[in-house]
Amino acid sequence: MLNRFARALFTRIFRPAAAYLVRRGVSPDAVTLVGTLGVVVGALAFYPRGDFFWGTVFITVFVFSDLIDGTMARMTGRSSRWGAWLDSTLDRVGDSAVFGGIAMWFAGTGDDLLLAALAIYCLSAGAVVSYARARAEGLGMTANVGITERADRLVAILVCTGLDGLGVPYVQALALWLLAIGSTVTIVQRALVVRRQATASAADPQPPL
Repeated sequence: MLNRFARALFTRIFRPAAAYLVRRGVSPDAVTLVGTLGVVVGALAFYPRGDFFWGTVFITVFVFSDLIDGTMARMTGRSSRWGAWLDSTLDRVGDSAVFGGIAMWFAGTGDDLLLAALAIYCLSAGAVVSYARARAEGLGMTANVGITERADRLVAILVCTGLDGLGVPYVQALALWLLAIGSTVTIVQRALVVRRQATASAADPQPPL
């Protein structure tokens, strides 16, 4: 949902920053790499120590690079399959660092193995959600359905983790539970959609040679 309702707004907000970087000769791929590095460093430096508020602030600054690099690519006419692949692949790296950092906290000082397991499950289920769509498209089908897309998951966990860092109780745990359930539902939704398409394709009579 956030992809549809918020992406256009934030793209307009960050368009001046993208134009400035283009004038300075910075490539979209460089912004993608720096953004991912920032997310990974923030997640693994702050979250395992339980510094959730400032960790979220640090990560959020770099998360917006995902909007800037795409805008830069369109401005320069350098949109490519390589850029799209790099962006999607590094998105998974950043997401893994976020949930991994949270899991490290709960497995250590946070002393809550259930929430550590939930964070790991959210990490894994998010990867499966993305893979389900990519694999479907690789087979000539679509699977762009689901109640929790990547942007929804990332915004939810960052906002709730930041609030936890400000002392709001239970909100981070609630987010992990809801994301675990939502990701599972999304996987099932995508499986059903792909099965329906595959079954319909198999039922169609093949044209004569």
